[in-house]
Amino acid sequence: MYTMSLFSRSAPFVVVANRLPLDRITEPDGSVDWRPSPGGLVTALEPVLQRNQGTWVGWSGAPDEKLDPFEADSMQLVPVSLTDEEVGDYYEGFSNATLWPLYHDLAATPQFDRRWWEVYREVNARFADVVADVAGERAVVWVQDYQLQLVPGLLRARRPDLRIGFFNHIPFPGFEIYSRLPWRRQVVEGLLGADLLGFQRRDDASNFLRACRRLTWASTRGSVIELPSEAGGRTGGRRLRAGSFPISIDAAGLEALARRPDIQARARELRGELGDPEVLLLGVDRLDYTKGILHRLRAYGELLDEGQLDPACNVLVQVASPSRERVEEYQHLRDEVEGIVGRINGDHSSVGQTPIHYLHQSFSKEEMAALYLAADVMLVTPLRDGMNLVAKEYVACHFDLRGALVLSEFAGAADELRHAFLLNPYDIDGTKASILQAVRVSPRAAARRMKQLRRRVIEFDVHHWANTFLGALDMVTEMPGAF
Repeated sequence: MYTMSLFSRSAPFVVVANRLPLDRITEPDGSVDWRPSPGGLVTALEPVLQRNQGTWVGWSGAPDEKLDPFEADSMQLVPVSLTDEEVGDYYEGFSNATLWPLYHDLAATPQFDRRWWEVYREVNARFADVVADVAGERAVVWVQDYQLQLVPGLLRARRPDLRIGFFNHIPFPGFEIYSRLPWRRQVVEGLLGADLLGFQRRDDASNFLRACRRLTWASTRGSVIELPSEAGGRTGGRRLRAGSFPISIDAAGLEALARRPDIQARARELRGELGDPEVLLLGVDRLDYTKGILHRLRAYGELLDEGQLDPACNVLVQVASPSRERVEEYQHLRDEVEGIVGRINGDHSSVGQTPIHYLHQSFSKEEMAALYLAADVMLVTPLRDGMNLVAKEYVACHFDLRGALVLSEFAGAADELRHAFLLNPYDIDGTKASILQAVRVSPRAAARRMKQLRRRVIEFDVHHWANTFLGALDMVTEMPGAF
């Protein structure tokens, strides 16, 4: 363990995120170990942090827990404590019942609760206080995602010497939707404390720039935002930039994993356990209403009902990892998903053959690589998604040039992976047609598509993403009027 004094004003590079990049594991003997957390954010940022000898500031994941800073996996970690009540109001409430549905084009009805907003402000201020204490002089601070949108502005007021970047991992909605947020101006002003604002897609950056013009004194020229002196405080008289920086994955690491003989053996074993189907289809998602799981299952069920897919020859494995299980909306979604899976299996199963294998659990990266490698068709069909790294992970694992990717045009990945079978998930008939195309594609045509997909994923990997963003941050902080 380390004391906070050893971290104070010493870190040259700080990542700030809602969660620490590790999960605590209690061993049978009672000892505590920390292991890398699953999820796209940790996968993307861990190598960047290690390379820059950085510090990660975030919540440990357990309410009412106060931990000293510590080191694990060559990373310095500084926990931020949250009470159980704050987790309910800041995280489950404002972040995930207000901002999440709002930013995903009203995929569910957002709730606007004044207490949630006040607690969101308080928690963001606590994060800013911790970062201000650990960041070295003129350190680079990279704030992550929608839970911490006020941190850049709060941090700018506390430490104007810092170079502050912010990256939004989820979409940023059009102004007609965003304007429903009662605290819309305060959130934009918080984000304007950054020197560089990164978004997944150009449309997201454009939406934010429009919100700036509509809600603040800011003017924009291309991607540059100018804050006049009359804006007041330390945010006035500055220039910053907002642009698209599509996030990616450690493609080389995933390919190396997929090439391991034990992973390839596990992929063959998985197909055997599933009855050696002619076509194995795979969906891998968090159990979230934005992921389009229900639409996908309806399309697959109709293909079975119509006889276009034979349940004796085609099997769908749907992994739906647990997510926000204390939020009522997610409990209802789980009931709906399990209901439609049960109906389809009830209609089309036979002894020893089940058309859908539904797995409401999380798996290790090794097991996921084996699943990706085993699958002939990958179904990534969100209703709205900032990026969706699962699509890129599937492509990275298929060094054999096998497989076909079915991808929603409403995922950020669709901007890059144009050789996937693209679809509108709201169009059930179109979704069915895309699934059939992927199932029936010839090996030669599939290899051509996969080769193009892999070229993009390998060239524009996580290191390219991080280097591009941090390089742009260096440039923007050198612009006249940047500070």
